[in-house]
Amino acid sequence: MPITPFLNGVRFDPETKRVLGIALEMACIALRVGDCDDGGKQAIATKLIELAKAGERNPDLLCERVLEEIRPPWAQDPARLRDTPTRNEG
Repeated sequence: MPITPFLNGVRFDPETKRVLGIALEMACIALRVGDCDDGGKQAIATKLIELAKAGERNPDLLCERVLEEIRPPWAQDPARLRDTPTRNEG
């Protein structure tokens, strides 16, 4: 997924744009951001661009850092979800 529509004048070399595009696609898939959710994509892209400006170039780390900031705390620790009682459990 191209990052270019979300750069808003920020310039990166072609390889960084490619990496950011990969990270954007990974994060959108992980967060189930659909094709029509441009606001969600913009929020993800903005954070990715911020991280890239700070020097990060690994798409896996870029995606993970975005997910850490966007996902609620309870969704970040699957073990915690298993330990949380449901309404039907006493």
